[in-house]
Parts: sequence; C-alpha cells; structure tokens
Amino acid sequence: MAIDLRSFTPARVALGRTGHSLPTAEILRFRLDHARAHAAVYEPLDPASLAIPHVLVRSAAPDRATYLRHPDLGRQLAAGTRLDRGDYDAAIVVADGLSAPAIHRHAVLLLDALLPKLSDWTLAPLCVALEARVAIGDEIGEHIGAKLVVVLIGERPGLTSPDSLGVYVTWDPRPGRTDAERNCISNVREDGLSYDVAAHKLLFLMEESRRRKLSGVALKEEFLLP
Repeated sequence: MAIDLRSFTPARVALGRTGHSLPTAEILRFRLDHARAHAAVYEPLDPASLAIPHVLVRSAAPDRATYLRHPDLGRQLAAGTRLDRGDYDAAIVVADGLSAPAIHRHAVLLLDALLPKLSDWTLAPLCVALEARVAIGDEIGEHIGAKLVVVLIGERPGLTSPDSLGVYVTWDPRPGRTDAERNCISNVREDGLSYDVAAHKLLFLMEESRRRKLSGVALKEEFLLP
C-alpha cells in the first residue's frame, strides 16, 4: 500500500515529477515560500503592535543591513543605553531576531500563557530589543540586575516556517555567556509547539534554573507535558 508522505509533514517530500523537472505548482510554491522567508528577515518589528507595557532598547547595529552583516553588533546594547537596576528574579526580553513576524504573531500569546504562572517571581520590566541577537539578553540582564534572563526571539525563517519563535533561558546573564550555557525552546507557532506546552516547558526550565543556579547543557528537560 502506498504511503502519502505529505500527509505527515509540510517538508518538501514526494513532490512528483514532470519529465525531468518538478511540477510547475511545486516550483511556484517554492518561490512563494522563499519570498515569505526573505520578507520575514527584512520586516521591521513594530513595538506598538505588542500592546503590552515595555522598555524599548536597541542593539549597537544602527540598521537592518548592518545587523545582518555584523552579527556581533546585534549582541550588544547601543552605546549610552540606560536601564534602571533592581533586584529581580528574572528579566524577559522580546527581540526581533531574524523574524519580526514571529514576534508579531506569537510573543504576546506566549506571554499570556506564561505570566500567570510566575506569580512568585519578581520580574523586571519587559524589554523589547530591536536589531537584536540572543546574547543581547545577557547584557540587559546584567544591567537590570536579574538573576535569570528569558529571551523570546524570531528564529531564522524556514521555507515552511517564516514565523517561528524561539525562547532562550540563561542563568546569571552577563556578556561572554556561550550558547552551551543556555537552554532553548524552539518552533513556537501555530503549526509547531503550542503556547501552552511552550509555557509549561519554559516554566520548568526557569524554576529548575533558579533552584540549581545554572542553565545550559547541565540542565535537562525532565518534565511531564500538561
């Protein structure tokens, strides 16, 4: 019995053939998906669309073209950035990354699922960072005085997922932290990881990180799904 692989995945499998080429419909679909992914990289983040109180900051990259050419600038706050310091359990940063559509569509919905679970956490004011990479959260967390930082960021667009949201958790944030010292939750979107499951996973990582005072490869996801 023939199995329809396309019923199991949106990936480009079992596309068919027309002579020695792909069917026209598949070629056109590829071009459309490629255009959507390309557009996602260049779409600017509109902070006002988040409709949630926040502090707006930007990276050392002055514009999108510079941000894409010089990833290191996206990991640093712009010179002269001032943030009020406090004593916080955690800071949450929303960053455009490589897909502003991911932030526009999913960030607030994920926060709506997460924040009610953090009633016993002292949270810093929400930060929204423009032209930002994941590591900008390390500098923000250090400036604010947060023991832990959570970064919600637009992931690199794929041909089937131009709006995928990623979440990164880092204990004791400060410049110089490596990716091995972070935990990542990926593919948060309507056709990926649901907001409720992502919030459940994130809460576990945050609580375990606070309890064990670490994050990254030493912190495993050992939890039951809701």
